[in-house]
Amino acid sequence: MLKKKNIRALLPTAAFGLLAAALSACSSTPLPPDTGCGVPGGLCAPAATSASPPPAEPSYTPPPPAAPVQTNPIEILPPTGSRPLAADLNPSGARIALLLPLQSDALAQPAEAVRAGFMAGYERDRGGVTVNVIPTGDSSQATLDAYARAAEQHDIVVGPLARPAVAALATSGAVTRPTIALNHPQTNGPLPRQMLVVGLSLEDEARQVADWAAAEQPGARALVLTGKAAWQQRLSGAFTARWAQLGLNNMVVELPSSDGYVDANALAELRSRMQVDQPQLVFAALDAVQLRQVRSAIGTSLPTYGTASINPGRDPGSAAPELAGVRILDLPWAVQPEHPLVASYPRWGDTSNGYDMQRLYALGIDAFRIARQLALRPDGAFELDGVTGRLSVDMGAGAGAFRRVETGTVYRDGAFEAVAFGR
Repeated sequence: MLKKKNIRALLPTAAFGLLAAALSACSSTPLPPDTGCGVPGGLCAPAATSASPPPAEPSYTPPPPAAPVQTNPIEILPPTGSRPLAADLNPSGARIALLLPLQSDALAQPAEAVRAGFMAGYERDRGGVTVNVIPTGDSSQATLDAYARAAEQHDIVVGPLARPAVAALATSGAVTRPTIALNHPQTNGPLPRQMLVVGLSLEDEARQVADWAAAEQPGARALVLTGKAAWQQRLSGAFTARWAQLGLNNMVVELPSSDGYVDANALAELRSRMQVDQPQLVFAALDAVQLRQVRSAIGTSLPTYGTASINPGRDPGSAAPELAGVRILDLPWAVQPEHPLVASYPRWGDTSNGYDMQRLYALGIDAFRIARQLALRPDGAFELDGVTGRLSVDMGAGAGAFRRVETGTVYRDGAFEAVAFGR
């Protein structure tokens, strides 16, 4: 099974120090009795839930859409296997090409997840479009050649998926059709006018969480907990950068870990530090197991925010009482399976597919829905309630503008309670 942290690319940390002179006094909340995780040499295992009351119910209205920013991608690293593909659909209506590295040993499994989601979208709403899947390999040049052929024969091209291929296409001058890129190129120049980038972004998730936390906790200083992994540095860097833009203060604490467990000495030090200097909220660039350890050590009273990395899952056997009241931003596909739109699409595979493959499957569904809407209004603007979030698209003047607002939830009793989003 692929772990989420295995598909995240490097991003230098952008940590901003705590400005002590500017901090307002805050009331101190007693820490719970230490159960072992915060004691050097103690047993670092999840402890019983603290008796601290859960944080107040959030009420979050996301900020109005801003000018789109270029974000860093989720990098897709080699999976463990692949499946063959054949697609020959009867042509009718607008012609959509789906360009994926299905012939790549390294990327076949992620590509198959996107393909499966895209075709699930097509099966649900075939009217007015035809889809042709075009397999490619690893080479960026081969992808460019395949794109050129696809653009000649189709009205819309969806892809590429690999970041190097997207970057090569963005700088090639070859974009002649509306093109929906599935990953974020790391390029300094502007994107082609007809290119729309809809890939999932860890950094964008972290920035949305910062806006959410700032709206709920005005003027608060944040404790940012992170680790050494590249994906953790990316999350914490994006959060602290946005927090500073909002004029707020934070302190960053890097927690070393081994074999998935936070170091007990680091937890003890964090516990001691918070007894004399307590922040108003926590942003956790950790995974669910690590956050459970932290909250066992420091208590559950502080409002705590995070992204999909702290999602413990919906398996009844995996309920995490230590995470009660934690605010989690994630895809509707992951946290709202009963939502009528989400439930209208078939689930793909089983838990052996891995969480990240499920996210890519959801991305494929929304990529189809965006492509179909572009076929109807290629130069217009529209919004969609998607399985990856609320989507805004504008293919008017300039480069294509895209925004995704994910779902804010509160985790309680093994379930996710969605926060009401305004528009």
